[in-house]
Amino acid sequence: MRFFLFLILALIAFGVAVQVRRRHDLSSRLAAMGVSTRGLQIIGVIALLLAASQTLRVIPAGHVGVVDFFGYVSDRPLHAGINVVNPFANVIKMSIKTQERREDMRVPSQEGLTVGLEISVLYRLDGSQAPEVYKTVGREGDYIQVILIPNFRSVVRGVTAQYEAKALYTSVREEVAMNIQVQLDSLTSQRGVIIESTPLRQVALPQDLSTAIEEKLRAEQESQRMEFVLAREAKEAERKRIEATGIADFQKIVAEGISDQLLRWKGIEATENLAKSENAKVVVIGSGEEGLPIILGGQ
Repeated sequence: MRFFLFLILALIAFGVAVQVRRRHDLSSRLAAMGVSTRGLQIIGVIALLLAASQTLRVIPAGHVGVVDFFGYVSDRPLHAGINVVNPFANVIKMSIKTQERREDMRVPSQEGLTVGLEISVLYRLDGSQAPEVYKTVGREGDYIQVILIPNFRSVVRGVTAQYEAKALYTSVREEVAMNIQVQLDSLTSQRGVIIESTPLRQVALPQDLSTAIEEKLRAEQESQRMEFVLAREAKEAERKRIEATGIADFQKIVAEGISDQLLRWKGIEATENLAKSENAKVVVIGSGEEGLPIILGGQ
């Protein structure tokens, strides 16, 4: 509409300027009104520029444009930047940025329990399929309600029903989230919605089940601690056994190397050293057992 208005204004301005040049009386009347031929030409040029600007569309970053010309939707999306389009066409801007959708759900588990689950889905629109999404579903809010949310809720409930409730409470939750993402993306990607991830934010188990799981985890941790203690004690017992074996071997070797002759010789050496000592003593040679000296007195 603006294109028409600016174009008509430009034609009127140029038409009047031409008539002013041909008719002197009209020129005098416009001059009395403060309007000149040059002024009309400037108005015509500005109106033409404004009309030409209606053929340009600026698509912001992170968006694509869908061209709708009286019900005919172009299969070629407009990318970010300045685009030249039909001035009579309507351009619908659709975001292709990553967006988040949170859902608080009550989902079933493999045991038939109902678990409270807070889960997010990170998604974005496939820019190349934006015209098809617009034609078959509608604008951004429409495809979220029609494509994303119903499939998301259905897939989450289907996946959690394959796992026990405790799986949502332990490290297996990463596997659950991955399965949800893969299955959801297989359903929505063909409709132009790409799923990036589906993280599990919070899990609310029934109170009695939560208590039972915590007690079981504590028991498992205590069992692992006891296994560690037993393993440590077994290693310590093995160390002591090796040490005792070494001492016994040493004593055996020493015992085999000691003879009566060696003991007598050592006794004689000790007697000689005592006899050379300055301390007062009485040494009776050969009066002890095995012929060893007896030492009497001494300080």
